Parts: sequence; C-alpha cells; structure tokens
Amino acid sequence: MTMEPPSHAIDRLDDDDYPAYTMGRAAEMIGATPGFLRAVGEARLITPLRSEGGHRRYSRYQLRIAARVRELVDGGTPIEAACRIVILEDQLEEALRLNEELRRPAPGG
Repeated sequence: MTMEPPSHAIDRLDDDDYPAYTMGRAAEMIGATPGFLRAVGEARLITPLRSEGGHRRYSRYQLRIAARVRELVDGGTPIEAACRIVILEDQLEEALRLNEELRRPAPGG
C-alpha cells in the first residue's frame, strides 16, 4: 500500500518561495559557503526563514538571488556592491515589466 502525501505537501514542492533548504544544503547548491549566505543575509538582500529550532531555511527563489550575487563576487565585485547590483537589476526588470504592461492597449479600446 503506497501512502499519498497530503496535497499541501505536493503544492510546496513546486513553490519557489517555500523555505525547503537548510543553510548547508543551500550553500552546496550554489557552490558557496554558509558564511557567504550569512553575508548576503546581513546585506539584507535575502532574509531566510527560521525553523522552529532557529536554523536558517532558504527557498529556491532566494537561492537564485544568492547565486547571482555569487557570480558577481566571483567576478571581483565586493559583496555589498554585488547585492546592490542585484537589487537594481530586480528594480529595472520590474520597471520594464510595468512599462510594457502600461503600453498595451486596453481591451476593447
């Protein structure tokens, strides 16, 4: 007899914002150290959730952000500047998306 996981557990597997990864696993996934993830958190670029035991937990979305910072740091950018660049890239992407949305003709118009 196979057990079916609860539907909310299945939903979390596809949730980019679900804090599924421990600090060690998250660091391993992006090829960084736990100290690097702490530094990105101290720069307030990402804020990991905490488990009941107080351990940091990261989502896939947060790991994508941290991986981008790591790319910049690996290229010689100081971590504080890399975090600021990622923030500005995100703001630019959002502004471009809103601009495109505003340029679309209104339905029926």
